[in-house]
Amino acid sequence: MATNVTEREEAGRGATRSSFLVELYRSAVGKKYVMAITGIVWMGYVFAHMVGNLKVYLGPESVDHYGEWLRSGLLVPILPNEGALWSLRLVLAVALVLHVVAAYQLTMMNRNARPEAYRSKRDFVAADFAARTMRWTGVIVFLFVLYHLADFTFGWVNPEFEHGEIYSNFVTSFERPVVAAFYLLANAALGVHLYHGSWSLFQSMGWNNRRFNHWRRGFAIAFTLVVVAGNLSFPVAVQFGIVS
Repeated sequence: MATNVTEREEAGRGATRSSFLVELYRSAVGKKYVMAITGIVWMGYVFAHMVGNLKVYLGPESVDHYGEWLRSGLLVPILPNEGALWSLRLVLAVALVLHVVAAYQLTMMNRNARPEAYRSKRDFVAADFAARTMRWTGVIVFLFVLYHLADFTFGWVNPEFEHGEIYSNFVTSFERPVVAAFYLLANAALGVHLYHGSWSLFQSMGWNNRRFNHWRRGFAIAFTLVVVAGNLSFPVAVQFGIVS
């Protein structure tokens, strides 16, 4: 009898732990946690990706060697060739899906809690431009990610794509003015999205304090400027023949 009671208690505690996570996610706070954590994952990636791409300024050998290391050197032989790279892609894909789903559900919760008929114009004045355009910049960034994969990972839209030839693929893609213009637009949208996201994630995670708000804003501005400036430089450098 004592054994059965113990088993039931253990099962009850397991159910409680599970239900707590489910209930947390169902709340607005839980969805904000998900958005903040997945946002941090993508912030880390876009920064590392930008820094890695800066190797194009060192020439074909440097950036192609870096790409080869990502495919066949990172965590090898613990993982097979490209194992770490595809694991990273899987983590990013899951984080992106969770980020989009949580954002949509949070938007629906806010809309249901505050019907359009009762929304005042001052609500929009109080919110800054970045906050009010998050869904649209998010859509642009999402489409940009899909195109970027089709361009540089799978080569579907790159007319002279060669697997592993990062420098050549880079130049071939950005030599097309339309593609260069799209990358400029997409990274401008990314900048707006990053700025608000890197500012608001502190509040979403409960790390905000009025004494440190100026540091939060400084971090958001600096991080956004570094990432966007680096990314914008790539199509500009190819168009002006700096990288050719």
